[in-house]
Amino acid sequence: MNSATVRNLLVRGMLAGLTAGVLALIVAYFLGEPNVDGAIGFEEAHAPAHEHEVELVSRGLQSTAGLATGVLVYGVAFGGIAALAYCFALGRVGRRTPRATALLLSGCALLAVYVVPFLKYPANPPSVGEPDTIGRRTTLYFLMMLLSVLLAIAATLLGKRLVPRLGAWYATVVAVTAFALVIGLAYAFLPVTNEVPKNFPATLLWRFRLSALAIQITLWGGFGLAFGELAERFLAPKPAPAAPGAAVAASD
Repeated sequence: MNSATVRNLLVRGMLAGLTAGVLALIVAYFLGEPNVDGAIGFEEAHAPAHEHEVELVSRGLQSTAGLATGVLVYGVAFGGIAALAYCFALGRVGRRTPRATALLLSGCALLAVYVVPFLKYPANPPSVGEPDTIGRRTTLYFLMMLLSVLLAIAATLLGKRLVPRLGAWYATVVAVTAFALVIGLAYAFLPVTNEVPKNFPATLLWRFRLSALAIQITLWGGFGLAFGELAERFLAPKPAPAAPGAAVAASD
């Protein structure tokens, strides 16, 4: 793959990331922000009077312009990185069309980068978690994410090596099983973080975590669909239909 192709796919990836970011922004605003407001309300209601802090940025600005800026910038950057990963993966994950490769890459990345770490260390709303342990919790989360990504790559390489011996189906089963077993061991041995206040509403916590998962599914799914379409049109364009006059002239 030459540099011009990589550059074109990079631009398309950033455009697809922007499109996915817009979709994720809609989900975040209508599903995520009400739960954030509920968590902030819980924190304010249970904080001592002398601990109320003065807001440097208003909550209204955070939930509109701040949210839009963060999600859209993240979407563009994420789309560019995903496009570069796509350039590396194209042709190395079987004989699939550009669109199918984009969807496969997006689904696997969603699983390895977000879902696996999320199941061990799920997202928490404001007022959940001790300020003194934020560094430890962040380190554990990124360690789980790094481990998940490395194991996903290792499982992919294992599956490719086993295909000549076992065939594609059984090689995939063995690779997925190995990935699940090692991830299960990581879940068992990595420390547990449980700092949810005893009187925090369970329904609010559940809704917040579901909305966080929905945002990521929208982001990765939207990117896979948008980038897959753009990549398909660029890498495998359909031939233009011949004009009727040209066909008649050719027959003569």
